[in-house]
Amino acid sequence: MDWNVFMDVAGAVLGITYVILEYRASIWLWAVSIIMPIVHGLLYYNKGLYADFGMEFYYVAAAIYGYACWRWGNKDKESKHVPITHYKRSHILPSIIVGVALWAALYWFLTTCTDSRVPILDSFTTALSAVALWALAKKYVEQWLLWLVVDAVCFGLYIYKGIPFTACLYGFYTVMAVAGYLKWEKMVVNESVSR
Repeated sequence: MDWNVFMDVAGAVLGITYVILEYRASIWLWAVSIIMPIVHGLLYYNKGLYADFGMEFYYVAAAIYGYACWRWGNKDKESKHVPITHYKRSHILPSIIVGVALWAALYWFLTTCTDSRVPILDSFTTALSAVALWALAKKYVEQWLLWLVVDAVCFGLYIYKGIPFTACLYGFYTVMAVAGYLKWEKMVVNESVSR
């Protein structure tokens, strides 16, 4: 079996496991999110998706941060877990500024330092993923909406780059982003009703 095909399949299996754990709001998603970037990183580098490759280093660091937030964050006294909440209004403008600045910086890097043929989309999905992963670590419902955009764009990008299993994974992620948003929205309602 071709090494890229193997990594594509392995990354897809890990990705499905990850999104199911995320959907369930299971802390174990962070363990999978430490292994998965290694597999995806090698694949993305081989396919010339350099911003996505670089993003995998951020994913490992963010997984450690996310685990710490979920494990030791401000826990609900009754359920003894960090509750799912809504994105704070005070975080919206800074998130947009960080996302756009990161997009611009990554675009500049890809166009001046690499042979990337998809610098706009590669830098966009990477920048928005950074913001979405931070929102996931904070357990904000709206993180699913950010992932919806990332996943839909990546689905098309990975088809274009000839990574079919990863493309299918991102198609699945797109569907799960809608389902996850609806589930987490109900979990916020259920938590507020139980207080």
